[in-house]
Amino acid sequence: MKPESIPKVASSKMLVHQSPVGLRSVVSYLVVFFIVASSVIFLFDRGQEAQVQMVVEHENHEMQVKVATAEHHDQQLRANEAEAQWRAELRDSGEECNWSTGRWVYDNVSRPLYSGLKCAFIFPEVACDKYGRKDIMYQHWRWQPHGCDLPRFNAIKLLEKLRNKRLVFVGDSVNRNQWVSLVCMVEASIPDARLKTRIFNDSLISFKALEYNATIDFYWSPLLLESNSDNPIIHRVAYRIIRADRIEKHASVWKDADIIVFNSYLWYGSFEDGDAKLDEVEMIDGFEIAIKKLTKWLGENIDKNKTRIFFAGSSPTHSWASNWDGEDRNKCLNETEPIYKVGYKAPTTDYSMMAKAKSHFATLEKKGIHVQILNITELSDYRKDGHPTVYRRQFVPLTKGQIANPASYADCTHWCLPGVPDVWNEFLYGYLMHK
Repeated sequence: MKPESIPKVASSKMLVHQSPVGLRSVVSYLVVFFIVASSVIFLFDRGQEAQVQMVVEHENHEMQVKVATAEHHDQQLRANEAEAQWRAELRDSGEECNWSTGRWVYDNVSRPLYSGLKCAFIFPEVACDKYGRKDIMYQHWRWQPHGCDLPRFNAIKLLEKLRNKRLVFVGDSVNRNQWVSLVCMVEASIPDARLKTRIFNDSLISFKALEYNATIDFYWSPLLLESNSDNPIIHRVAYRIIRADRIEKHASVWKDADIIVFNSYLWYGSFEDGDAKLDEVEMIDGFEIAIKKLTKWLGENIDKNKTRIFFAGSSPTHSWASNWDGEDRNKCLNETEPIYKVGYKAPTTDYSMMAKAKSHFATLEKKGIHVQILNITELSDYRKDGHPTVYRRQFVPLTKGQIANPASYADCTHWCLPGVPDVWNEFLYGYLMHK
């Protein structure tokens, strides 16, 4: 066997693909071409898809950036609006601004702050329009301090401030007048009747804003100390007596409060100090006895880190019309406008009482306890038109003589609502929110 013949045979067989093309070769070429073409198309489509995905992702990113920018812009706008509102509410609330001096401006756009006819919690002795008063100008006066504005009252902000807190008014029927005013000012912002309640418990009346767990109370204590006038219903006694050394019974009701608004000045007569009796004293002296005891209790018991304390200035009566060149026999009956004389102070209004109170409360400052006086006397002195007179519920039947002479039973002490006490509460709101 010739060895060299094997390569030739092997070489011949290895060159089969270079042989002429037959049918099977055509089919094979077509299959191969189809596979290659499909691969190319697949890769091309994947490339296009990737490009599209990249474009979409890019557009989404741009959109997200735009949305984020828009949200930031909106937040900035809201912040600017809030700042503008804040400044509008409080153009000048610094201590240098004296809210208590100013003038009454007729304003039938922003006043009244609520409807007396719609307030479910208004008391009948101050619901003047409900009891027949037709002139309603008294509801449209706004107090304008000299050189600044009062903070604009916002019921929702106040309720947020009072969330989980208790505010207590402590005092006489004028302080109850202010309490009713504040309740009406805030309850209008709670349209759902199920979310607000009023509870009577002897000397304590509680308004509760349930959604906020906020409580606004009034506690009847007309002389601040224990007295024979402490019954909230039967307190018309011939001879009023207080125990000058007794305050704990009343204080136990307000001790846990976060905010306390005291008032007292109308009801003073004979006093007892322990076992010793005091002779009848002048009103200002009786007032000072009560203030001294209250100051002592506050200094020994109040938590300065929790409780804010206010004392409302004296509320003037308008029972002597000669103070404004009227006839005394008419009292404040049929008065429909304020006194316009700038700086008016009635000779029958005792401004010294608040000065005495302030001097006693000042002794608490060294203990870090501040009692803020709500100086509402002067602004109220102008408002001879703001009282219920005969337009209120009469709890005792009128006599024939009274019916014949309406001025004889006209109430010139309390205030129609909406009305003057709303401004007292604007002061309170201003101190709570801004000072």
